[in-house]
Amino acid sequence: ALAAAYPTVQALLGAADFKCMAVERWYEAPAERGDIGFWGGGLPRWLAAQRALAQWPYLADCAQLDWLRHVCERAADTEFDAPSLAMLASTDPATLRLVLKPGVAVLASAWPVASIFEAHQGATPDLEAARDAIEQRRGEVVLVARSGWRAQVHRIDLSTLEWTNHLLAGTRLSQALDRAGPAFDLSAWLARALREEWLHGVRDANDA
Repeated sequence: ALAAAYPTVQALLGAADFKCMAVERWYEAPAERGDIGFWGGGLPRWLAAQRALAQWPYLADCAQLDWLRHVCERAADTEFDAPSLAMLASTDPATLRLVLKPGVAVLASAWPVASIFEAHQGATPDLEAARDAIEQRRGEVVLVARSGWRAQVHRIDLSTLEWTNHLLAGTRLSQALDRAGPAFDLSAWLARALREEWLHGVRDANDA
């Protein structure tokens, strides 16, 4: 169950060491609900506290990205509400919210978490680019969203990170735009959100 949720961590540690770690983690914090697929959410924080893993300072953030992908893939299915976009042209933005699809999440890391994740995709890992990024300590900001049933990892910039956090918090559209500042391009973001399937629809800000 833990390997299914944390494939990147398993690849970094190796199958044998990962299995030992999983057994230790189970005895420390066993599942508290019937669906074992939800077990393991505390692993990133636990990894960050392990002195023995200090040589992999990026491991906890890689685990956090793995977990966000796992949760995203288990999120509720929703259909994009295309007709609701008409509200953007006809309704005061102070009364609107942009609602993202279930499972959308963001992560800002001081390490190249997207590069490390991508390096371990496929049967033959391609680690050279990830190693270079780690040596340069190149931080990356990512957004996780589902396309079909698979969670996808998208690189985003800091302004998109802040904007997304406002949307996830339920901030009204007018306030989110004010906080994003004049440099934020709503049209460009909306085009990408539609293309990458981030957006669920537009809602009245007073709706539950």
